[in-house]
Amino acid sequence: MHHHGHRRRRGRFGQRWYDRENVLERLEAYQRDLEQELADVSDLIQRLRAGEALGTTPEPQSV
Repeated sequence: MHHHGHRRRRGRFGQRWYDRENVLERLEAYQRDLEQELADVSDLIQRLRAGEALGTTPEPQSV
């Protein structure tokens, strides 16, 4: 005998991934990472412009 249409409610795989609190934590961490990356890029731009103002060629930087 087959029991079609009878579903058991189990915790779905990945359900915690979409939990509101987990999504919020991940987004806040991602925002902090982006803000740090933006600060790094801004600092690099400022140093490159300062080098141009002095007429020197700054060392190549990796991003």
